[in-house]
Formats: sequence, C-alpha cells, structure tokens
Amino acid sequence: MATPRPEFVSFLSDYGLADEFVGVCKSVMLSIAPHLQIIDVSHNIPAHDVRAGALTLVRAAQYLPVGIILAVVDPGVGTDRRAIAVETESCILIGPDNGILAPAVAILGGALSAVSLTNPDYLLDSAGPTFAGRDVFAPAAGFIASGIALGDLGESIDPASLTPGMLPIADTDGDEIRAEIWWIDSFGNAQINIGPESLEERGLVVGDQIEVKIRDNVGMLRWVHTYADAKPSEFALVVDSYGLCSLVLDRRSAAAEHDLRIGTEVRISTPPASIVGVGQRSVKEPVVTEVSITRPIGESE
Repeated sequence: MATPRPEFVSFLSDYGLADEFVGVCKSVMLSIAPHLQIIDVSHNIPAHDVRAGALTLVRAAQYLPVGIILAVVDPGVGTDRRAIAVETESCILIGPDNGILAPAVAILGGALSAVSLTNPDYLLDSAGPTFAGRDVFAPAAGFIASGIALGDLGESIDPASLTPGMLPIADTDGDEIRAEIWWIDSFGNAQINIGPESLEERGLVVGDQIEVKIRDNVGMLRWVHTYADAKPSEFALVVDSYGLCSLVLDRRSAAAEHDLRIGTEVRISTPPASIVGVGQRSVKEPVVTEVSITRPIGESE
C-alpha cells in the first residue's frame, strides 16, 4: 500500500518575517513536494522561547488540518539535541526535541511512533549547523509529504524518551490556588492556567465578585460570560475560547492597564463555605475571591 501524501503543512516558528528564513523553509518544502499547502500558524513566537511556542502550538493543534505540523523554536540548534518527527493519529509533528512538540502530541492523542531525523539522504547539505529549519526540518516535511515513509528518515526512537513540555500546572495549598499567566494575546487579555472548574469547586459562579490585589492595588474583579458583559473599565474574568480563565477589560488591554506579564503568579483563595453555610449562597454577601499577583522571582520592577 502506498504511503499517504499529506497535503498540508502547518508551520510555526520564532523566525519572524524580517529575514528570509520563513520563505526559504517554505521554498525547500515546495521544491520537494510542490502539491503542499502551507499554513502559517505563527512566526512571531518570541525568540528562543520554547514554552511560548509550545503553548501557541497546543492551542492551535486541534484545529489544524490532518497532515504535517512543523514547529521550529530551537535555541539548541547545532548542539546534540535531537531533531525528531513524531506520528500521532492525525498528524506528523516535526521539530527539535526540546519540549515544543510534547503538549501538542498529547492533545492529539499521544505518539504512535517517533524517529530521529538522521538519514543524510533526506537532509540538505549545509555550510554550517545553525539553520536546521532549512537543512533538517523543512526537508523532512517535504519528503514525508512526497510519500517517503517516516521510518526512512532516521532511526526509530522510543516516544517515551522525548523531552516533555515544561508547562506550569496550577497548584493548590488548602483553599489557595497558585496559578500563573500563560499567555497575553494581542488584545491584552491575560490567560491563566486554570479552568472554570477550579472556581466552581470553590462555590463560584458567573456573576460573582472577586477581590483582586495586584501588587499595591486592590480592586474588584467580576466573573462575566463574555467581554461585553463587563462594564466600561471593569476588570473582569471570562472563560476564553480555549476553556481557560482570562483576566480582561472590555475593549481595552488588561495587561497594559494592570501591568500583567507572562509568568506572573496569580494566587486565588476563597473563604470557607461555612462562612455562608454549606451549600448556600448569600445574595447580600457574594462569595469573594482574593487574587494577589506578584512578579516572578528575579523580575525587575
């Protein structure tokens, strides 16, 4: 049976668009597999920020077409870190073995097989080792799209040996949730790494007021259904399109106005349910959540 020929490559990198890097990688892929359609997921990942690349990729992965995913954020380029291709049920993911692929592999159902991209027959000759996107990863995508079997690209490796994604997980300490800002989008909405269930478990529902402490400032944050439900200038919390909680302002940047940054720790604590009564809600005294937001260790003022 012939090896399937994927039609799509979804391409993510930290290359930016000022230099020729993205165009060269696309040209390499198309020179090998002219039928390919290439989707630019993003090329504005902050330089060398593997975690930001992994988070962007995992947010996008379940919406990308069946085919190939190429992700290049590779601060270890030229070292002995492995270049890999990982097969899942719907896609083959290609990139450095530095954790950038791991969350997306997981959300796509896990790895079925993996190879190290070591076969010189499927690499470009290079004058130096610092552009693996052009010389290793783009050729791999092109050859897979042209029908070359994954196993021909290099030696098989145990998927369990792949570098895991180092994404922070919210922690709990008694009634306190220790969360972190994962992502700030271009509108200034600050996504944190908890879902609404973490709030619901503490008796909170949409509409509740939340006391917010950001450094030396104290204010109220309300859990709303969508941006437009917030009043003008009201600091609010919504469940975003990825199912996580985000700190927002309607039509304004919460990040800019409240000095929020990726990596900022968010501590959320709720009073015991016994204050109101087990299983009861007080209309006059809504459940209040305290959120204190601090800078990561080592971050300057």
